[in-house]
Amino acid sequence: MASSENTFEPKHFLKHLASKPGVYRMYNAVNDVIYVGKAKNLKKRLSSYFRANVDSSKTQSLVANIANIDVTLTSSETEAFLLENNYIKKYRPRYNVVLRDDKSYPFIFLSDHKHPRLAFHRGPKKAKGEYFGPYPSAWSVRQSLRSMQRLFPVRQCDDSYYRNRSRPCLQYQLERCSAPCVEGYVSEAEYDEQVRLATLFLRGKNAEVIQTLVAKMEKASEALNFEQAAKYRDQISALRKVQEQQLISGSQQEMDVFGFCFKNGMACIYGMFIRDNQLLGSKSFFPKIPKGATPEEILQSFLLQFYLAGNKLIPKQIVIPIKFDEIEEVQDVLSQEAHRKIKFYEGIRDEKRKYLKLANTNAENALETQQNQQKSIFARFSDLERLLSSDNPIKRMECFDISHTSGQQTVASCVVFDRNGPLKSDYRRFNIEGITPGDDYAAMAQALKRRYKKPNKDAKMPDVLLIDGGKGQLSQAEQHFQDWPSEFTPLIVGVAKGTTRKPGLETLILADSHETIPVESDAPGLHLIQHIRDESHRFAITGHRNRRQKAKSQSVLQEIPGIGAKKRQALLKYTGGLQGLKKASRDEIAKVPGISEDLAETIYDYLHA
Repeated sequence: MASSENTFEPKHFLKHLASKPGVYRMYNAVNDVIYVGKAKNLKKRLSSYFRANVDSSKTQSLVANIANIDVTLTSSETEAFLLENNYIKKYRPRYNVVLRDDKSYPFIFLSDHKHPRLAFHRGPKKAKGEYFGPYPSAWSVRQSLRSMQRLFPVRQCDDSYYRNRSRPCLQYQLERCSAPCVEGYVSEAEYDEQVRLATLFLRGKNAEVIQTLVAKMEKASEALNFEQAAKYRDQISALRKVQEQQLISGSQQEMDVFGFCFKNGMACIYGMFIRDNQLLGSKSFFPKIPKGATPEEILQSFLLQFYLAGNKLIPKQIVIPIKFDEIEEVQDVLSQEAHRKIKFYEGIRDEKRKYLKLANTNAENALETQQNQQKSIFARFSDLERLLSSDNPIKRMECFDISHTSGQQTVASCVVFDRNGPLKSDYRRFNIEGITPGDDYAAMAQALKRRYKKPNKDAKMPDVLLIDGGKGQLSQAEQHFQDWPSEFTPLIVGVAKGTTRKPGLETLILADSHETIPVESDAPGLHLIQHIRDESHRFAITGHRNRRQKAKSQSVLQEIPGIGAKKRQALLKYTGGLQGLKKASRDEIAKVPGISEDLAETIYDYLHA
C-alpha cells in the first residue's frame, strides 16, 4: 500500500485502505520515517490528516513532508500499541515524542547458591535467584550494595573468585564478608541467617530485622558472649542510620509516581519508584518533543515507551499528573504486558497526593536546571564557532583518545557531543589490535579508519573532529581524510595538553596549516573542548581497565590448544581449582575424565613452562 512516486496522492491511497486496527509509518522524500502512529480504524485516522481544514501546525508540517505511507494491519488495538512502540524505538521519527533513555533498569540479585551472592543485575532474569528492584540507576544499585556490605556480611564476589579461594580476602578483614568460601570462618546456619536478614531488609522490613538482631544481642549478652553481642549492637546501629536516611516511607508496597512540567518547548517527567514501602530512587526524563506536541500526547507516549522498552517491572499502581485520551487503552496494554491488572491514579487521596506534589515540584526544578544548562552549552558552542571562525553552526563534535598500559590492551574512544551536550548513545570504543605496543599514532590511525570508513551522505559525520594529542596524532587524521571530498571532511583540530598538562593551558592546532589558535583560559569555547576531551579520556580509560581486568581474569587454560569449556570445567573440578591443577602430576591430570595422556602432558608442560 505504498506509492513509489515522490508526490503522494492521499485520495488514491485512502480509497484502498482498510477500516481495521493497525500501525502506519510516514516517509519523507528521502525515504526516512518521519512519523509512526497507530489507530483502531486506520482509514478514519489517516483521513483526518488530509482534511481541508487542519488546525494543528504540527500536523500541517507533517503532511507537507509526506512522500509515502506504509501500513501494517494488526489483530487488535493492543497489538497496534506494541508494534507502534517497537517502530518508534527503531526509527526515532522526527515528529514523534521519543524517550531518549529507554534502557532496562538494574536490579539487586540474590543468587540461588549454597552460599548466595548479592550482585548488580541488568537484563533478562535468566539466573536462578531473587531479584529486588528495579532501581532508577546503576549508581543507586551500587550505593545500595555498598550499604548492604556494611550491614550484612554476605558475599558479593564473582562465583569464579569465590570458588578459587584458599584463604579469606580483604573483604573479610574489613568485616564486609563472613568468608563462606573458606571452611571454619562462618557456619552454614549463621550465613543463612544473614542472607535471610538481608532479604528482609531488601523487602523493606527493616523493623523486623532490627527486632531479630535485638533478640540475638540480648541472648548473646545473657550467655556472656559479649564480643558477639557487640557485633549485633553495631549491626543494629548501622541499620538504624540507614533507616534514618530513607527520605520517604509510607504504606505503598509497589507504586510509580510521575511529575510533569512543560515550558518553552521542553518537557521534564520526574519518576519516583516505590517498592516495599521504600523510595528506591528517582530520575528525570527529558523526551525529544516535536513542535506542537500537547502535554497529554507527551505523557502517553512516554509511559508506553518507558514501560514497553525492556526489562522493567510494571507496578500495580501508577500515579500520573494529567489525564490523556486513551488512558483505558494504555492501562489494558500495560496490564497485558505485566500479566496482571495495572491501574492509573490521579493522586487525589492523601498519600498519593503527597507523592505527586513532590514529583511535580522536582520536575519543575529539573526542567529549570536543564534549560539553564542548555543556555550555558549554547553559549559555549557559540564561542567555539567564533574561535574556529566557523561559518556554519557546529551541530556535532567527536573526540578521539587512546588509553593503554605499557602498550597492552590498547583502547581508543570516540565520544560525541551535540547542541544538548554528551550524546552517549553514539559513543564508541575500539579495541586496537595488530600494532606495535605503545604506538599511539598507529592506534589513532586504526580507530579513525574503523570509525570513518568512506564518504557517505547517510553516515553521521561531525562538523568538528577533535584529536587528543599533538601534531603526530593530528597527522593521522590528516592522512585519513586527505582524499575525501571537502563536503564530507570535518574541521579537524588537535588538542595538545602542553608541558605542564594543566587545564587552561591547552593548545588548539588546526589541521593542514598546523596554525595554533590563541585562546584565553576562561573562554567558554575552551571549556567545551576541555569537557569533551575529559569525557573522551574517561571513556577510553574505562574501556582499557575493563579490557585489562578481563585479560587478568581469564583462565590460563583458555590459552592451551585442545582445551574447551567442558574440559576446563572438568580439570578444575577434579583437581580442586587452578592451584590444585598446578600441583598435580601428569598421571593425576590424565585421570581426569576426557583428558588423554598426550593432552595431560601438554597441560603439565604448559603450566610449568
